[in-house]
Amino acid sequence: MSAPIIDPITAPADAGSPGRRPDDAAPARSTSRLRRVLRAWQLYVLLAPTLLYFAVFKYWPMYGVQIAFRDYNPADGFSGSPWVGWEHFERFFSSFQFSMLLENTLLLAVTNLLIGFPIPIVLALLVNQLLSHRFRGLVQTVLYAPAFISTVIVVGIIVVLFSPRSGLVNHVITLVGGDPVFFLAEPGWFRPLYVGSGVWQEAGFAMVIYLAALAGIDPALHEAAKLDGASALQRIRHIDLPGIMPVISILFILAVGNLLNVGFEKALLLQTPLNMSASQIIQTYVYQAGLQQAQFSYSAAIGLFNSAINLTLLLTFNWVARRFKQNSLI
Repeated sequence: MSAPIIDPITAPADAGSPGRRPDDAAPARSTSRLRRVLRAWQLYVLLAPTLLYFAVFKYWPMYGVQIAFRDYNPADGFSGSPWVGWEHFERFFSSFQFSMLLENTLLLAVTNLLIGFPIPIVLALLVNQLLSHRFRGLVQTVLYAPAFISTVIVVGIIVVLFSPRSGLVNHVITLVGGDPVFFLAEPGWFRPLYVGSGVWQEAGFAMVIYLAALAGIDPALHEAAKLDGASALQRIRHIDLPGIMPVISILFILAVGNLLNVGFEKALLLQTPLNMSASQIIQTYVYQAGLQQAQFSYSAAIGLFNSAINLTLLLTFNWVARRFKQNSLI
């Protein structure tokens, strides 16, 4: 007697396997996944320190976020402090400093993004056009070196250069007939000093990332463009920029998601009582309220508000990137 004919369309997936039930599919998949993990166990061991770092220093501290909704007292602990709900948020939103803090943080962050984000791209495109490999390496080293200087040293350099009496900048101003300018005392000069020093310190590091992306572009595209008579500017526009656009998209989404996390150390070190109207941002206010004034719950609420805004911006721009079929995080 011939074997029964099984319809491949209507028959279940396990119809051809006698003695195997459909319920066995899930354990089989789990066993297969476990075998793949065991086969590449060296990669998971290599990944374990990073996962442990994020678990201990990033996710576990999120347990303490609840103090933003409590009247935290160190003696009672996180769970023992009385629950106050949205009281600290309402206090922050109704304070006279809320509008100033939000305005200063947004202006500084947006200015830093608009100026600081495209400059590394331009530098990478220009350095990539250098023909001499030795000169290109020298330029990369000079532009990349400031990334190794600490923020405290950078602020010290700013103070020395822009000092009203002994600073080099004011010496040049007086030589051309001008009056010395007290840069650190005038609120209007805080953002240019902050953004300019940030570009000088960080542009070289971001430039290296774009140079790595440019190195992955097929040289045959440039050779073909040269044969067709394309100029260097045309090759940058039609070959280099589209080639690094996925990297630009990812880094821009990350930059927007970190928009309100303005560098706290530099803002605090450049802050003086005279430029407070421009230099007082959310991060410095959290430091003063939380550590100097011991308002732990109030400062935690402000920090949570800042993180919520960053998360919203990250998800929004990631959705926009996916909507326009650009590279995104997820």
